[in-house]
Amino acid sequence: MDFDNIECISSSDVAEDEEIPSQHSHNHRSHQLSSKSQVPSAIAPATSVHELLECPVCTHSMYPPIHQCHNGHTLCSTCKTRVHNRCPTCSQELGDIRCLALEKVAESLELPCKYYSLGCPEIFPYYSKLKHEALCNFRPYNCPYAGSECSVTGDIPFLVAHLRDDHKVDMHTGCTFNHRYVKSNPREVENATWMLTVFHCFGQYFCLHFEAFQLGMAPVYMAFLRFMGDESDARNYSCSLEVGANGRKLTWEGTPRSIRDSHRKVRDSHDGLIIQRNVALFFSGGDKKELKLRVTGRIWKEQQNPDAGVCIPNLCS
Repeated sequence: MDFDNIECISSSDVAEDEEIPSQHSHNHRSHQLSSKSQVPSAIAPATSVHELLECPVCTHSMYPPIHQCHNGHTLCSTCKTRVHNRCPTCSQELGDIRCLALEKVAESLELPCKYYSLGCPEIFPYYSKLKHEALCNFRPYNCPYAGSECSVTGDIPFLVAHLRDDHKVDMHTGCTFNHRYVKSNPREVENATWMLTVFHCFGQYFCLHFEAFQLGMAPVYMAFLRFMGDESDARNYSCSLEVGANGRKLTWEGTPRSIRDSHRKVRDSHDGLIIQRNVALFFSGGDKKELKLRVTGRIWKEQQNPDAGVCIPNLCS
């Protein structure tokens, strides 16, 4: 968001549970663990067969129907339409010839997850592999910055360094926050970009977002939190967001969303603190022509109480 003035005050008296993860891979866009960078010898033969099943156009794995030209060159059914029924290798007309032999080979294969170099040890039948890879916990994360169409992916230490160095995002240590947002014309949302701040606490990273967007005929403001990790780990934490003035306040409390969910998906689900424009202007006071919002909040970790069998908050104060 094109704010005229932004102030951030973050508490620093934080007792952290873990050390900050190391950030050795700043110079590589998709960080990989070097100790697992080599293909295991037992996997190599299957991988070479897997290369035969790679579509020459999109480079994705081919699934039936697999098409071929009269000269035997193959490609997937999706790319057959994209190349206007012409073989991308020899330019012959493709027709409707199926490569049944390659389809049979595909059915008999068991292959490693494509994220094996990032730590995934699983091996799957060919037709189960794609479904697993779409949900694999070892797959890289997308950059959570939403102010531009950033295509960078990587693990969490790499993305933290990327947000700090490339997007110049504010980094804070602490589990409480106090932000003041000021904008001279609160009716302008067309060119609004996201404000993003990263917090480090409990050995984890959290992204605080603040955005203006059009909901119906009027602009609204939304603050929400995302966890830099998977959803299963995000459920171990809770957060609260609050905005108010003049003796009134709005509060939202819930679980941070994983960065596996895109910023647009979270925004469209309204899973956060949403402030209508008339309420925001009331909180701003004055002549109601300038937006002045102070968003405060905190993050805490839910811990299991072994005696009572219930979760109790673990504050980092």
